[in-house]
Formats: sequence, structure tokens, C-alpha cells
Amino acid sequence: MSAPSSPAATPPRSATAWIIIFGVSLCHLCNDVLQSLLSALYPLLRDEFSLSFGQIGLLTFAFQITASLLQPVVGLVTDKHPFPRSLPLSSAASLAGILMLAWAQSYAMLFAGAMLIGLGSAIFHPEASRVSRMASGGRFGTAQSFFQVGGNFGTAIGPLLAAFIVVPFGRPTIGWFGLIALCAMVILWQIGSWYIRAMARNAGKKATRAVVKLSRRRVMTAIVILALLTFSKNFYTAGINSYYTFFLIERFDLTTQQSQMMLFLFLAAMAVGVMLGGPFGDRFGTLSVIWISILGVLPFTLMLPYADLFWTGVLSVIIGVLLASAFPAIVVYAQELVPGRVGLIAGIFFGFAFGMGGIGAAVLGEIADAKGIFFVYQLCSVLPAIGLLTLFLPRRSEISD
Repeated sequence: MSAPSSPAATPPRSATAWIIIFGVSLCHLCNDVLQSLLSALYPLLRDEFSLSFGQIGLLTFAFQITASLLQPVVGLVTDKHPFPRSLPLSSAASLAGILMLAWAQSYAMLFAGAMLIGLGSAIFHPEASRVSRMASGGRFGTAQSFFQVGGNFGTAIGPLLAAFIVVPFGRPTIGWFGLIALCAMVILWQIGSWYIRAMARNAGKKATRAVVKLSRRRVMTAIVILALLTFSKNFYTAGINSYYTFFLIERFDLTTQQSQMMLFLFLAAMAVGVMLGGPFGDRFGTLSVIWISILGVLPFTLMLPYADLFWTGVLSVIIGVLLASAFPAIVVYAQELVPGRVGLIAGIFFGFAFGMGGIGAAVLGEIADAKGIFFVYQLCSVLPAIGLLTLFLPRRSEISD
């Protein structure tokens, strides 16, 4: 028995609305700048609040688990009842979280601020991903890459802002970054207006219905495999995002600012990887990109814990590019498996990414307290071997007509 096509069919294709894709990507940059400030501030927060690695991991857990639990719910609801005006609300939640981080007087306030930033991400990603696909004109992988690359650049910029503004001038300066959230709210209001007009234009048109040829069981198996591949990617990147600065400080005796510059190098490489992953997926197939990205990175992750400072930088760039190129391909591939459920799939995979990152940060923090940072990177180095599961994913020709 074949899995039926979804009643929420794909809207008719039209010209690519690049200005909308650019706007959504820019707001993704704003969203992820704010959330990346949290992890970039960990060395400062550790000293100011006398935090353990376990407590630092719990901050990441608070942010990412909030996003992971709520994103699929937001995606499922908005698939049935689109809510264009939810987009500016996401920036309002992030603004509240940033202000709380700036003026926190206790660990509990830091925890609450992290959760508010997670709430902003949970609201933003499913609807923004849907808008990006609506504006794609059929270039789904390319549009997904443009959407995601904004977030990756935002994540990369965060450590630089922390190194050159917050560290020298103090934690209260974080509050000024609330202006970024305000700018995003204005842009997202305009994008929401385009979204409303686009839905009105498509209301009277016949939608294209994709028919999936795979059985429901085969589809579910493929989704589970994609989730495991996402797990390997995000568990590894959680170790980099949360503890890379500490690893570099301990292993190479770098200053906090020097370590944050190295973190920027890795995160910028991830932004490049995201930008390449979508167009390569459109041209050569999403499955090929997933293969190269998840499994191809394994030799480099195995070498990283033992490299000197120069080769640590080189390997970090290679790992960042390869790992990040997988995610646009994974999201587009999953959306092809479950047509008409764009928001749900975006919510599941963005949410799962956040959740695995949060769980990974918490678990790795406890391991770092018990065994040391070097052991954490030895452990993480083998995770990309999970990429062998790509063998069991159906080929593109098997999915639909």
C-alpha cells in the first residue's frame, strides 16, 4: 500500500521571490545572532556566576529543548491554520530573552532567558521555512540553503560580537542587541503581509499533488534514519558550539578572544556548507549530498582531537563545510517524503536539531566534568560513522512520480 499524498498539497509554482527569500534569510541571521550570543558568553558567565560545565550544558539544554519540543507543534498547527503574524512574535520572544540575559542576577534568570530565546526560535523556524519554500519558485534546495545560511552566518557572528563588545564592556551590553530583534520584527511584519497576499493568490488555483510511491512503513523508516543522521550532526556540533572555546584554551593556552575567533572560523565554515548544500542537492540530488556530508566528514573528525593548532583550524573549516551541507538536503528530502507537511517537517527537523544539540550539550558537559574536555572530543569524533545508515534511504526515483 502506498503512502497517500497529503491533503495539504504543494501550491502551484511561480517565479522565485528572491527579495522574500533574502528577507527571511536576514531575519534568520538576526534570530541566530541572538541565540548564538548565549553559547559565546559561556566563558564570561562561568566566571561571573561560578558555573560548572554541567550548568553550562543545562543552559544550552534549556534553550534547545524549548525549541525542540515546541517547533513540531507550531509546524503541525500552522500546516492546518497558517499564522503569518506569528513571525514578528518570534522576535519579540527573543528580545525578552536577550534582555533577561543582560540583567540576570541569578542562574535561574539565565535559565529563563535561555528558554525565551528557545521559544522565539520555535515560533520562527517552521513558518519561516514555509515562506522560503513558497517563494522558491520550485528551487526548493536553493531556497532552503538561502534560508538556512542566514542562520549560520548569524551563529558565526555571535562569538565575534561577544569577543569584541560584550567581553570588553560587560554583560549588560547584551541588551543593546535587542535592537537586532526590533529590526527583525519590522521585516517579518512585511514578510507576513506578503505571505497573506500569496495565500490569497493561491486560494483559487489548483494545487499540485505529489503522490509518494513508498509504503507508509518505508516512509517512516526513512524519516527515522534522517533523524539519526541529524542526531550525529547536531550532537557533534553541540560539542563544538558549547565547549570548543574551552578545548582550545585548555589544549593550546589561547585567550578567550582567540578561542572565540577560532569558533567563528568553524561557524563561518558551516555557513559556507549550508550555502553549498542546497544548490548541490538541486543539481546532483539530495541523497548524494547527504552521503558526502555525513559520512565523508568522518576522517577529519577522527583527526581533530590530535591535531596541532594550525591543523585544528584547517580541520575545523573542512568539518564545518561538510557537516553543514547536509541539513538543507535532509530537510528537502524529508519534505519530499511527506508532501504537503512543510511546517511539520521543518518543525520536526529544526526542533530535533535543537533538541539533540541541547541533550548533547548537557550530556557532554557532565562527561567533560568527569573525564575532561579532550575525552569529549575523542568521543564525538566517531559520531559521523552513523552516516552509514544512508545506505537504507530510498533513491529519489523510488519516492514519487
